[in-house]
Amino acid sequence: MRLQDKVAVITGAGNGQGLAEATLFLNEGAKVVATDINLDNLKALENQYNENVLILHHDISKEADWDAVINKTMEQFGRIDILVNNAGVPSRASVQDETLEGWNLVMDINSTGTFLGVHKCSKVMMQQQSGSIVNISSVYGIIGEKGYASYHASKGAIRSLTKASALDLAEYGIRVNSVHPGMIETEMTRDLFEDEEKSVWMKEITPLPALGKPEDVAYGVLYLASDEAKFVTGSELVIDGGWIAK
Repeated sequence: MRLQDKVAVITGAGNGQGLAEATLFLNEGAKVVATDINLDNLKALENQYNENVLILHHDISKEADWDAVINKTMEQFGRIDILVNNAGVPSRASVQDETLEGWNLVMDINSTGTFLGVHKCSKVMMQQQSGSIVNISSVYGIIGEKGYASYHASKGAIRSLTKASALDLAEYGIRVNSVHPGMIETEMTRDLFEDEEKSVWMKEITPLPALGKPEDVAYGVLYLASDEAKFVTGSELVIDGGWIAK
């Protein structure tokens, strides 16, 4: 029960990594506020964990939605110990092919959504003089790849925001860290795994003889969220099967 009596807000908890994180946190004793743009995706969590989970509709790019999530969390659970900024959207457009509309969409959700989460939830944590924020970036926030211009930019922004926030919030006992997954089998990457040529490429770039699963990321997030990481802030946890070590 590594998160006993903790209250965690997890965005994008309806599937993939977010669902794995929410499930693991609940099993480790946390109360979880699971948010997503699709409430139907969260019903199974609510049915299984009952009063230990609060499900909320949430567009993370909207400030009003963040205010509503925080207000409802405080009404039901009275505190926020952990924030996992997990929700995000992909883009596979090159810098030549990306449109301004596409760029703005990716940046609004991935970067601005993460900023709003840190900005809003840290105000509660400052009053508590404690908290852990985990921002989900990507290996593409560290390295480059052809054809992912706006996605790279948004995940790189999360990486830098994490370090700046860690310094801003350290005096309040708030830790801020980023997680950088490689190729993980989720809804976001399903079409890649189903494409034979791209699936071969993904296996070739990963030194470990297996592809990542959502729970592989969830266990790393659990560590950073827990008191076991009480002296860890401003760090980058890469979970990529050895991809960027090459």
